[in-house]
Amino acid sequence: MPRSDESGTVTRVEPTGGVQLYAPTVDDGTDMWRLAGAAKTLDVNSRYSYLLWCRDFAATTVVARDGEQLAGFMTGYRRPSLPETLFVWQVAVSSTHRRQGLARRMLDHLADRVTPHGVDHIEATVTPENLPSTRLFTSFAAAHGVELKRDVLFSEEMLGDGHDAEIRFLIGPLSGGS
Repeated sequence: MPRSDESGTVTRVEPTGGVQLYAPTVDDGTDMWRLAGAAKTLDVNSRYSYLLWCRDFAATTVVARDGEQLAGFMTGYRRPSLPETLFVWQVAVSSTHRRQGLARRMLDHLADRVTPHGVDHIEATVTPENLPSTRLFTSFAAAHGVELKRDVLFSEEMLGDGHDAEIRFLIGPLSGGS
């Protein structure tokens, strides 16, 4: 089932069981904001920021819907100074869809969409205790047979307020389609 965004670009909707994956439209922003809050593990941004994200970064973001319910989302952007690198910023999966491989399917879907457009690395940051995200990025790198490098991007001191360090995961180089 195709969808089109504000620019008229038609995006492919990928069925994965009952869940469909696609690039978001502004209409998905409020549900993304709600899911970010319900996740209890993300730094929740304003509703406005999710609406803007869906408008301006739809090409590097994926949403997953199970019927009318938002099952998950993954936000990302191409780094301005390194446009061949996709930075994955937030990953959220609803409680009813966890432990079913949805985050991995969203990451694979997003990689399939961006690698034909010159993206050859995926970057993300993960706090040390975030085992689901660590498993997600580690399994993605292993499945694609590419290197995964880890280093500290932002230390606890830089982040302050008791925030753990953000460990940078750099995955690649990826080939032109997963």
